[in-house]
Amino acid sequence: MSNNNKKSIELSRDFTRGSIPKHLIKFTIPLFLGNLLQTLYNTVDTIWVGKFLGSNALAAVSVSFPIIFILVSLVMGITMATTVLVAQYKGAGDNDMVKKTINNSMFLLTIASITISIIGIIFHKVILVLMNTPQELINPASSYLNIIFAGLIFMFGYNVISAVLRGLGDSRTPLRFLFYTTMINIVLDPVFIFGFGPIPKMGINGAALATIISQGISFYLAVRYLDGVGHFLTVKLSNFKYDRELTKKIVKIGLPAGIQQTVVALGSTVIMSVVNSFGPTIVAAWGAASKIDSFSFMPSMSIGLATSSLTGQNLGAGKYDRVHEVMKWSSLISVIISGIITLMVVFIPRKLLMIFTNDINLLREGSTILRILGISYIPFGLMWVSNGIIRGAGDTIITMIISMFSLWVVRVPLAFYLSKYTSMGSDGIWVAMTTSSVLSTALSLGYYFTGRWKKSIVAGKKLHGEEGNDLGDLEKNLPEIEMLGEK
Repeated sequence: MSNNNKKSIELSRDFTRGSIPKHLIKFTIPLFLGNLLQTLYNTVDTIWVGKFLGSNALAAVSVSFPIIFILVSLVMGITMATTVLVAQYKGAGDNDMVKKTINNSMFLLTIASITISIIGIIFHKVILVLMNTPQELINPASSYLNIIFAGLIFMFGYNVISAVLRGLGDSRTPLRFLFYTTMINIVLDPVFIFGFGPIPKMGINGAALATIISQGISFYLAVRYLDGVGHFLTVKLSNFKYDRELTKKIVKIGLPAGIQQTVVALGSTVIMSVVNSFGPTIVAAWGAASKIDSFSFMPSMSIGLATSSLTGQNLGAGKYDRVHEVMKWSSLISVIISGIITLMVVFIPRKLLMIFTNDINLLREGSTILRILGISYIPFGLMWVSNGIIRGAGDTIITMIISMFSLWVVRVPLAFYLSKYTSMGSDGIWVAMTTSSVLSTALSLGYYFTGRWKKSIVAGKKLHGEEGNDLGDLEKNLPEIEMLGEK
């Protein structure tokens, strides 16, 4: 067997047969390691900027992040939609539609990246002013944003290739390119920030330049990899084509996901403003506890992403019984991992927090935060699983609605009320966060058990084996399909 054929087999993993727990574990581990690498990537940038360029430089980067995140969130929904569609069409055995989906997504992201780059470069300074950014931060933040927006096409390009590979069942290759990006960024950060040889000292602009160069190199390597595989994924500008019907499906799946990300970002900003009102000790305690909190749900988030890919392929193949198995095994693995993490944060929170601080007050407050939030880790893990099933079917509207409801109707108002108008004080914030997480889990599981998400499948096979597309074919067969979750 040639090397190219071996790579093609590795590239396209079939989740419609074989052991589901084995597929889940093998697919989840690279996703989890990728999340860790992403955390390392951001941490290294923060260390270089914060430790060596001072508080103003760090503040300028911090001010820039919400602008970047909000502008790219809607578009990044396209990458999630691409994963879902590629997985479903692959499961259905429709390689022509897989190819069309890839080329259409690449076309859309190319146009989107150019458009957002132009909008960001023209309007970012206006946005900085509207955000009441301190005057001394506007110029450095503006310079930083100009460079980041100029290189958005590299970030989008890498992300769409990663989304395609995940849909095809390959989570290892995106991890490899993320590793390259992280290592290159670690090396280039000090070179461009402080200067080296003919390269001048650039300060905060150097950090931005290191970021887009590392992303650009990773994107280039990803393109070269696909070309070397000799697969139908070969990336060529001449292959990028607009498909109206596919675009409708991508927008239907991706727009709600993008809106959800944007809404979550805005909600987190509001919660942070409530935390800030309790002074520096609580803010610092939350800063340390939130790092552990972020790590705590990372395994469940990775399982949820893996669940989407497995679900998409099996729904595309019409193997609904295997989707039930995916739900069962994903839930079991998530509960075990989340349960271990819960025990750690509830019984030894101080030991965990001592990684970041030895301040007695911060350890006390941070321990309280973790003990309250720890209650939500098991249900939160189950939410990632059920959401993974629902998204794998292409039903992203309901997850958006649940997220908006739990955040804006429950978390934000409850955090404000409990912390300001009861004796709980700052603890009311953490109680509100836990309450909203448990509620969103209940709503997500409730929707999963209705089976309504099946109506969103865009590519699949009928029960009798013939190819089928869209909602009409699926609805005709719903009475014959055993409703998942009734057992």
